Amino acid sequence: MVDTGNWFDVISETQQRKLLASQRDGLWIEVQGQRLLNFASNDYLGLSTNHQVCAAAKAAIDTHGLGSGASRLVSGDDPLLHEFEREFAAWKGFEACLILGSGMLANMGLLPALADRFTHIFSDKLNHASLVDGARLSGAKVHRYPHLDLNILEAQLQKNTAAKRMIVSDGVFSMDGDAVDVQALLDLAETYDTIVVIDDAHGTGTAGIDGKGLVGQAGLAGHVRLLEVGTLGKALGSYGAYILGTSSMIEGLKQRMRTLIYSTALPVCVLAGAQEALNIIKQGDFIKKLHHNIDFFLQNTQGLHLLPSQTAIQPIMLGSDAQALHAAKVMREAGFFVPAIRPPTVPQGQSRLRITLSAQHQQSDIQRLIEALREL
Repeated sequence: MVDTGNWFDVISETQQRKLLASQRDGLWIEVQGQRLLNFASNDYLGLSTNHQVCAAAKAAIDTHGLGSGASRLVSGDDPLLHEFEREFAAWKGFEACLILGSGMLANMGLLPALADRFTHIFSDKLNHASLVDGARLSGAKVHRYPHLDLNILEAQLQKNTAAKRMIVSDGVFSMDGDAVDVQALLDLAETYDTIVVIDDAHGTGTAGIDGKGLVGQAGLAGHVRLLEVGTLGKALGSYGAYILGTSSMIEGLKQRMRTLIYSTALPVCVLAGAQEALNIIKQGDFIKKLHHNIDFFLQNTQGLHLLPSQTAIQPIMLGSDAQALHAAKVMREAGFFVPAIRPPTVPQGQSRLRITLSAQHQQSDIQRLIEALREL
C-alpha cells in the first residue's frame, strides 16, 4: 500500500509556503485577524474594487448568469468575448486578439502551439514560470540566456540555426521590476529571422503615459514578428488573459491551442468588468496617479537596498529566506502587508520583499511605508 505521507520531500519551516486566508477591502487586507495596508497586490490601478467596474460585472450576472457553461468552441463563446477582443486589439494597436482563462493557460498553450521539437526557443532566465513551463511542454530545444543579456542572446542566435526560432521574454519582470528593451529584441528578430513573444502582464495598464504597455511605449504594436501576451487580472482588475498578434497568427492559435480548445470560457461578468476597466484606463487619470506614486517612492527611498526599477514593482533584496521572513514579520507588526518572496519564485540567496505600488495609495500611505522600511 502506498504511503502518501512520505510522497513529498520534507520541507523545512523557513521553506514552507502557506496559503493565508485573506480578505481585501480596497487598500486594506485582513490576514489572520490583522488589518494591514496592502503593498503586495498586482491590482495596480485599484480597479478590482472600483464601483463602476463592479457594477458592470454585477449587471452582467443579472443578464447572463454566473458561469459560461462550456468551452468557447462548444457554447461558451458569448458575443461580448468577440466585442472585447476587437476593442482590446484596437486599443493595443494589433490586428487581432484572443481571450483565454488565465496567464498560465495562455503561455502554457501558446508556446506548444507555436513550437515543436524542431524549434529553438531563446528564453530569459528570469522569465515567469508560465513561459518556462510552456517552453518545456512544447518539446522545443530551449536556450536560456542570462537576465536581459542581449549580447549572450545574440551569440546563441548566431550559434543555433533552425527553420523556426522564437525569442521569449517577460516585458516587466514580476519579481525584479525591471523591463526588457522591446526594440532591441525585435532588432535581433529581424537580423536572425525569428519571432518574439513578450509577456507584458505587468506592463499593461502601467507602462507608458497611456498604459498600453512596453510594446506600445516602444511604438512597436502590431509588428508582424511580435506576439504579446498579458492578463486582465492585474491593472484591469478582472480575470483572464489575452494574446495579441496578426490576424493569421491568432486564427492559427484558435485551431491549435489546447488550453483554449479544452477550457471553459471566461464568465461574461468577468469580461464586462474588464471592458469597463478598459474604459476607465483610456481616460488616463488612474495611470497618472500611479506614475506619481512611483516617482514619489523613488525620490524618497535613497539609500535603501532597492533593485533598479522604474515600475510599480519595487523589490528590496535581503538574501536568505530567514532574513526575508523576519523582514515581512516586522513590516506586519508595523501595519503593512509586504510578504517575503523566496525560492523557487526567485533564485537561491535572493529572497526579498516585493513592494507593489497602486494608484489607490495616498502619498501619506507611501510615506509611512518608507519610514517603516528605514526602521527595518
